[in-house]
Amino acid sequence: MHGESQNGYGLWFLVIVNSFIFIFFAFSFVKPKTKTDWRSLGAFSAFILAMFTEMYGIPLTIYFLSGWLGKTFPGLDFFSHNNGHLWITLFGSEIDPHFHPIHLAANAMIIGGFVLLALAWKVLHAAQSRMELATTGLYSKIRHPQYMGFVAIMLGFLLMWPTILTLIMFPALVFMYHRLARKEEDTMIEEFGSKYMAYKNSVPAYFPKWASVFKRAEEGS
Repeated sequence: MHGESQNGYGLWFLVIVNSFIFIFFAFSFVKPKTKTDWRSLGAFSAFILAMFTEMYGIPLTIYFLSGWLGKTFPGLDFFSHNNGHLWITLFGSEIDPHFHPIHLAANAMIIGGFVLLALAWKVLHAAQSRMELATTGLYSKIRHPQYMGFVAIMLGFLLMWPTILTLIMFPALVFMYHRLARKEEDTMIEEFGSKYMAYKNSVPAYFPKWASVFKRAEEGS
């Protein structure tokens, strides 16, 4: 255990602290109320725990791939924390992993995901307090910005620190979020009827119509 700590692993305090911070941020932005809200946050929390467990606790992916890694990259210590950034290490970059373009892009995606969660919650909370349909702000561009925020954060962590478990979890969670989105839409149709159907027919589910986004940006300028 002492050797693992020197290499950046076996640091369970960091696993707990980092997991708590990211889950707390997600909780504060989403403020779950319904079973669907709790399921989406719970799935995200499981992904975060799995990722930080391998980042600072036990590098299961490196243990599993140690034979292939040892043959392909002889002499390279994959149990050092820097070499745990597998995408960067596999590309053979000499840049410090924390300043590599891949790592910076991962940070941008994670931050962007949390921004999506925060902006979406602001609009959703205001609409719910008035018992109205959320159709302004991000909800005027896509119907499910909160789920896209969760996906962006998870994708950012996959770029930063890929593991076998999180690579398996990611598509399963994306599919789960899609199912939850469909379920939410059925509820909205029951509650708002034709008003939601009109909104659904005019606003994409996950990816905005970029032409309309740029057009509105030009009108704003």
